[in-house]
Amino acid sequence: MSIGSSALLVSAGVASGLAGSIAGLASLFSYPALLAAGLPPVAANVTNTVALFSNTVGTAAGSRAELRGQRDRLLRLGVLAALGGAVGAALLLSTPSSAFEAVVPWLIALGSVLILVRDPLRRLVESKSRPVGRAARPTFPMACAILLVGLYGGYFGAASGVLMLAVLSLSAAAGEPLPVTNAVKNIATGAANITAAVAYAFVAPVHWGAAVALGAGALVGSWVGPVIVRRLPETPLRIAIALAGLGLAVSLWHQGT
Repeated sequence: MSIGSSALLVSAGVASGLAGSIAGLASLFSYPALLAAGLPPVAANVTNTVALFSNTVGTAAGSRAELRGQRDRLLRLGVLAALGGAVGAALLLSTPSSAFEAVVPWLIALGSVLILVRDPLRRLVESKSRPVGRAARPTFPMACAILLVGLYGGYFGAASGVLMLAVLSLSAAAGEPLPVTNAVKNIATGAANITAAVAYAFVAPVHWGAAVALGAGALVGSWVGPVIVRRLPETPLRIAIALAGLGLAVSLWHQGT
């Protein structure tokens, strides 16, 4: 790999780390950069999954304040997302991707719309007995949704953070700040990513030079991202995340047509 390609991937990694920790859109920068560096689509997809493992490390380090007291919730969500990620990785390695990729733009668009209408939906599904400051345990439909987002994250992954943030926003405690929900989202999607990355590391065509360059940049970006989230106003940030997700959905839809 040339010095220019390595520099491109490190820069894209920083942008991916920032976008992933703030908006759940890491692959908006990393996946196109891998294609630009000359990797074929399947190799780019699995290399991207392995490289973005560092996103989880960086966001966990940068979000310690937001994650305080969330251990039980993270364990429940992490197990569900990891199971989904394992299934997604198995699907990628054993089935053609064309059918699933056809619905990817629609899934991203749905997640973005859910983020936009989060507050009315949250009031609709909120239990009257749920105390302020405590997230609800996942119901069966919510657990299925987390499994499916984990599956999507293990299979393709672009904007899986947008989908996970939409799901978690509906189950979060009344009045939970966006930075806390966002930090929990980063760990949950990371659990799915790590499970898939372990599988790909052994049996998929990972380009390790590209993965290291991209991952190094992503570690820096994801560490800084939670600091930025703390300082930004919640409503404009949530709208920006949703609009960016819709933009990615339209872009992926155009690529597939």
